[in-house]
Amino acid sequence: MPVEIKWLGHASFRIAGAEAVAYIDPWKLKTSPHDADIVVISHSHHDHFSPDDIKRVSKADTAIVAPGDVVARLRAANAVTPGDSMTIKDVTVEAVAAYNVGKAFHPKSNNWIGVVLTIDAKRVYYAGDTDFIPEMSRLQEVDVALLPVGGIYTLNAAEAARACKAIGCTAAVPYHWGDIVGSESDARQFVSESDCRGVLLMPGEAMVI
Repeated sequence: MPVEIKWLGHASFRIAGAEAVAYIDPWKLKTSPHDADIVVISHSHHDHFSPDDIKRVSKADTAIVAPGDVVARLRAANAVTPGDSMTIKDVTVEAVAAYNVGKAFHPKSNNWIGVVLTIDAKRVYYAGDTDFIPEMSRLQEVDVALLPVGGIYTLNAAEAARACKAIGCTAAVPYHWGDIVGSESDARQFVSESDCRGVLLMPGEAMVI
């Protein structure tokens, strides 16, 4: 079955399969679709953890998956650390490491996360706010990688291109550009340097796998 990956801007995505819809780090949404079966929050920085936007996508039975510091603030979520895995509405949610190397914005000790979603037999890796880390090369059978390219707080375009090769994914989408940090030129550089198929999305645009 096809899976749609829609970039909502900055670091926010909507991933929809035949039977389930997942959002990752919803932020600055212009609508309130209330269609999420799963909401994943990667970490507690304001541009990734927005309680108002979580409410905009949530419905009565939405499951929220997040690190412990986010769960403590929401008081209604599934707490995970890197290495944890759970299945929600036939979607497998695997929490993976996401952290900075040599800078202090996203310490490894915080146990913040990226995530691999397996939905309708497609595996989508969302890196979170991270640098190029050894754990990326241990990921398996990733169909699409969603990678930050803006630099400063995360991978820059060249580092993301190297990460793409280490992951061994079929395709990749750049994010973390166009708001706060990063530009369209960063995204285009990533696409041009990637060994995999780089897919440049504008906010609101989608790809199907």
